[in-house]
Amino acid sequence: MNAKILSSGHYLPKGTLTNDDLSKMVDTSDEWIRSRTGIGSRHMATDENTSDLAYHAAMDALNKGQIDPQSLDFIIVATITPDYVFPSVAAMLQKRLGMRQVYALDINAACTGFIYALENALGLFATGRYQRGLVIGAEVLTKIVDFTDRNTCVLFGDGAGAFVLEASDHPHFKAVDIHADGVVESLALEGYPLKENLLTPHGAWPFLQMQGKEVFRFAVDAVPKVIQNLLDQTGYTSEDIDAFVLHQANQRILDKAAKDFGIDSSKLVSTLEYTGNTSSASVPIAFGKALEQGMIKRGDKVVMVGFGGGLTWGGVLVEY
Repeated sequence: MNAKILSSGHYLPKGTLTNDDLSKMVDTSDEWIRSRTGIGSRHMATDENTSDLAYHAAMDALNKGQIDPQSLDFIIVATITPDYVFPSVAAMLQKRLGMRQVYALDINAACTGFIYALENALGLFATGRYQRGLVIGAEVLTKIVDFTDRNTCVLFGDGAGAFVLEASDHPHFKAVDIHADGVVESLALEGYPLKENLLTPHGAWPFLQMQGKEVFRFAVDAVPKVIQNLLDQTGYTSEDIDAFVLHQANQRILDKAAKDFGIDSSKLVSTLEYTGNTSSASVPIAFGKALEQGMIKRGDKVVMVGFGGGLTWGGVLVEY
């Protein structure tokens, strides 16, 4: 039992934060940010939380596919910025979408979260007990970014993307390659502190911390390996792939992947200029934008790759 992508949706909040806006907050400039990242602006949620963004992306996918939420057997949400520690965003969406009381789960694998969610969905289909489901990547990263730290605040934005998947006897998902290595120091957000003598500790809210150079070195090493592993599993070459949807973290990483594999620029999807890094939401958002622009069509072979905190990295090769 495999699965196929029935429809795709995405949502970006109306608020925007340009490089010029950031230059008034920290020591940076539009030229500095663009030359190092390829980012010009990013979307910012001001009165919407992660579940709101996820809901709008889900509805976009459901409406485009003319799919009744009641027909869904599960919902998986990849996020590192949930509304609550619990309940899960997935559980909140089950109620809001008017779905039956089905399997609902959040996954935390940072920027690889959507790829992990797809692999989990394939596992559900393999049981034979699930026929149709919703997989979402959604983030409000501006909640966890320190806007006095120019090394991180220039990178991240908010958004959500969603796939509706359906069980299929045809193997649309041709290959999956997923990894993790617990290197906390490179990219992390602290959780609740331990209590000493049962006393409630006092302190400021923690923010995302990142060692940019280390993460960059990790990414430019991991991405080519994932792509090659996917090609090796299938016997395809890069020429056989119609589109490459890589995690939108840094244009330099995208460009290096294209150079390493001789990928034509027309096959490399990039939304960085106006979305920034949206973590687990970046792959489905980029996929949706590529569909709208005609870069991806039915029957195309598409490579999707994520990489980020954990450290985690992985990809899928799918026939859309």
